[in-house]
Amino acid sequence: MVGVNDRPRARDVGLILGTMQPGQQNAITDVPDVRVGHTTLIQGSGALRPRHGPIRTGVTMILPHGGNMFREKVPCGLFVLNGFGKCFGQEQIEELGVLESPIAMTGTMNVGLVVDAVNQYMMEMNPDIAISTSTANALVTECSDSYLNDMQGRHVRYEHVVAAIGSATAGPVAEGTIGAGTGMSLFGFKGGIGTASRVLPAELGGYTVGAIVLGNFGRRDQLTIKGIQVGRALADWQAPEDVPEKGSIIVIIGTDAPILDRGLRRLARRASLGLARVGSISGNGSGDYIVAFSNVARIPHETGELTMSFQHIVETGQLIDALFQATVEATEEAVINALFRATTIDGWDNHVRHALPLGPTVDLLREAGVIT
Repeated sequence: MVGVNDRPRARDVGLILGTMQPGQQNAITDVPDVRVGHTTLIQGSGALRPRHGPIRTGVTMILPHGGNMFREKVPCGLFVLNGFGKCFGQEQIEELGVLESPIAMTGTMNVGLVVDAVNQYMMEMNPDIAISTSTANALVTECSDSYLNDMQGRHVRYEHVVAAIGSATAGPVAEGTIGAGTGMSLFGFKGGIGTASRVLPAELGGYTVGAIVLGNFGRRDQLTIKGIQVGRALADWQAPEDVPEKGSIIVIIGTDAPILDRGLRRLARRASLGLARVGSISGNGSGDYIVAFSNVARIPHETGELTMSFQHIVETGQLIDALFQATVEATEEAVINALFRATTIDGWDNHVRHALPLGPTVDLLREAGVIT
C-alpha cells in the first residue's frame, strides 16, 4: 500500500523546473547541517472508529542545525499566505525574529500533542527551561489529514516526535506518503512531503536555498506542471469524490545565506509564487504558512554582551533576486516532487487517494514539449 522510494522524482523523468541548478540531493538538506526525519503511523483499515482508527498520520521534523536549538537560535521569518490553519509558535517568531526549536509538521489535531512533545524534548535537552531561564517556543505546523485519517484519535505521541528527531539526517529526504504526509491529499491525488533545492552561482556567493513542503491543497482542475494544465487533462482519471478546494500547505525554506528575519520574510513571501506556478489559488479553506530560516548565524540564548554583530547580504541587485528566484523554483519543484513520489493509500470508510498516474502525466508533458 505504501512505497516511499519506488517512484521517480520530477527530474528522474526529465522534467526540469526553472533554470537554476539544484544541490547534490535536490533537497532542503543541501543547506549545510539541515536535517530531516519522519515518523509514519499506519494502522487498521475499514470503517471509521473515532479515536481508534484507521490511522494514517505522522510527524516530520526539520532541524535547522545539529546543535541545541534553544541555546543556538537562528534567524527566522514567517509569512501567512492564508490563515485558515493552526501554526503554534508563530507570534514569538514574528516578534523576536528567531527560531529556537526544531520545526514540526503534522496533522491538524495532533498539534497540541506535538507542541507538548517538542517542549518536553527541549526541557530534557535544557533542564533550566522555565526554572532559571526563559520558557521555550516550539514551532509546530499542520495540514488536515481528515479524508484518510482518524483525526479525533490524535495518534502522534511524544515517542513519535522524539523518534523523528532521532532519525533526522542530512542526506536524502524521503518524500511522498511518509511522516506528516501520510494522510495528505494534493490536487485530488495523493499528496505529502516533497523537497528541492537551488544553488546560486559562485559569483553570487554559492549559497543554497532549500524547500520542503507538506502538500495538501488544490482541486484536480487546478494542477499545472510547467504551464501545462495536467489536472484538466486527467479530470476523469480516478476522479476524486470531494471536489471543493479545502486543503493547506506548509512550506519551510532554509538557506545558508546570511540573512536576518526581515530579509527572510521577503524570501518567505516569494515561495507563494512557486505555489502559484503549480496552480494554487490559496483557497478560502487553505492554511498556507511559509517559514524561512538561515542557519549561518547562531544567536546565543544568553550573552553578557550588549550588542551582537552579524553578516547580512546586501539586499539590492543580483544576489537578492537570485535568492528570490531560488526560493520560487525550489518551492515549485518540491510540490511536484510531493506529487510524483506519493503512493496510493486507502483510509477510513474505504476512502482512497490515488497517486498521480506518472505514465499519462509524462506522456502529456512530452506531447507538450516540456519533456524531451
